[in-house]
Amino acid sequence: MNKAPQHDYQDTIYATASAPGRGGVAVVRVSGQGALESALALCDKDVNSIIPRYSNYVKLCDPVSRETIDHALMVYFKSPASFTGEDIVEYHVHGGTAVVSALHAALANFKSHRLALPGEFTRRAFENGKLDLTAAEAVADLVDAETSLQRLQALDQLSGSLGDLYLSWADTLRKFVAHIEADLEFPDEDMPDGILPDILPRIKALASAIADHLNDGGKGERLRDGIKIAVVGAPNAGKSSLVNALSARDVAIVSDLAGTTRDIIEVPLDIGGYPVLLQDTAGLRPKQLREKSESETLSAHDAIESEGIKRALNAAKNADIRLLVFDITATAPDPDTMALIDQKSICVFNKADEGQSIPKNPNIDSTVAIALSVAQDKNLDGLTDLLKRRLAADFGRGEQPSLTRARHRDVLVKCQESLERALNAPLPELVAEDLRLALRELGRMTGHVHVEELLDTIFKDFCIGK
Repeated sequence: MNKAPQHDYQDTIYATASAPGRGGVAVVRVSGQGALESALALCDKDVNSIIPRYSNYVKLCDPVSRETIDHALMVYFKSPASFTGEDIVEYHVHGGTAVVSALHAALANFKSHRLALPGEFTRRAFENGKLDLTAAEAVADLVDAETSLQRLQALDQLSGSLGDLYLSWADTLRKFVAHIEADLEFPDEDMPDGILPDILPRIKALASAIADHLNDGGKGERLRDGIKIAVVGAPNAGKSSLVNALSARDVAIVSDLAGTTRDIIEVPLDIGGYPVLLQDTAGLRPKQLREKSESETLSAHDAIESEGIKRALNAAKNADIRLLVFDITATAPDPDTMALIDQKSICVFNKADEGQSIPKNPNIDSTVAIALSVAQDKNLDGLTDLLKRRLAADFGRGEQPSLTRARHRDVLVKCQESLERALNAPLPELVAEDLRLALRELGRMTGHVHVEELLDTIFKDFCIGK
């Protein structure tokens, strides 16, 4: 069985910090106690000639072969004022693969230098107290950000907005535990009487705040992972044409033949800064989904189309927003598509080539319905504006930072469960234990779990032992 790679923090690690492949400039980062020593050997410089946090123009040479590697810029970040909290040296070299490979080979020859493991620079930053876990996760999110709002959310989290919220809750919990523990352990001291009745309402208020944070509609997670918009409708309503138009490229096959689209076609888009996964689906013909009898066999064509319809209905069910596409020239709106109208839906009436208006129907809200013509490129901007407004209303960033990962949600759910048990616990000892469990969960969120902090709070608040 393969074992996970071990982190040895005595090693000095190096890796290319810029994107792989050929480029104008590549950045090779080195972190650890040997970073400056290897830099001095590679650059043939005296330690006094290297000014921290300044760019130094250097000639890089392999100390073993004495061959020139490159003429480069070198920046030294002295511990602890660096990303990892260790000595860091960054080499800004020409971006050819041969240059980077030669620098890596030279670094590998130095004692205790090795190639960094995935995420090891950020892990060292966490281990050295430069980042909490939420900020460390934000580093990865910032690297992966493809839209402006993904970038802003990651920057907010990296700046500590999410971690600070959880730390404030942890600090509140720590005080609750400290007060209860002090009341239990030091009953003869001048402690306030009846401390539990005072704390229980505050525990309830904290549990309510966490519940509100959890009940955010998954805004942060959707903004990080992508908002699913399913394009659903009857065959030949123009779904694939609409997907192509919104994508500004031909991603879906367009045909007059019903049933052309069989599988879900997913297209990533940036709509007003929101990351969207636009899904083209098979035309809705639910009557075809009947179960075959024992005496009949569905044709391959029917079986494939039936599976496509099942997937279309499933995509509609799981979508964050539904674009329900109708043929405005039809005698009546398709009933199977009408059946999907709900709060998630935007009704799109396609083929309005001659200025047809949206049919009056009590189930169609005119504020979330629009008439357009894909073929004539008519009012597509209106649909985009409507989508932007819906995205902002449903997934816009609020004053309080949103949780961004399933890990956050899982930890907070367990924390809330512990708080609910504390509110119903019959004894102060059990209340304290449940609060400790809730505090431990919050500690898992940020990576801050320290018993000493609890002791510090007890002595600070009650001057015990003076």
